[in-house]
Amino acid sequence: MSGNIRDLTDETFDEFLAQDDLPSMVDFWAEWCAPCKAIAPVIEDLAEEYAGKLRVGKLNVDDNPKIASRFSIRGIPTLLIFKNGEVQEQIVGAQPKGTIKKSLDKVA
Repeated sequence: MSGNIRDLTDETFDEFLAQDDLPSMVDFWAEWCAPCKAIAPVIEDLAEEYAGKLRVGKLNVDDNPKIASRFSIRGIPTLLIFKNGEVQEQIVGAQPKGTIKKSLDKVA
């Protein structure tokens, strides 16, 4: 995993969102999820491209059910884009990089 992506847990999630004024994108995923694995390189690319403008985290829904439940994550991969701790955009499924960038550009 890229140095620009933080591995999140139920315990570290809120701290991650509250860290600073930068918007955040969180990738909700699971080890067994083929579409999650397919989108992983795109998430890595975006973390590099938006470094300094966006914080990126990944949360394994199998290991961290509290946060997944809190945001009603029903399908994975799901990307939530936060600004000031509030969800601004939600992207469900393995979407192309351009689609994700359009959502990021609204907040970053």
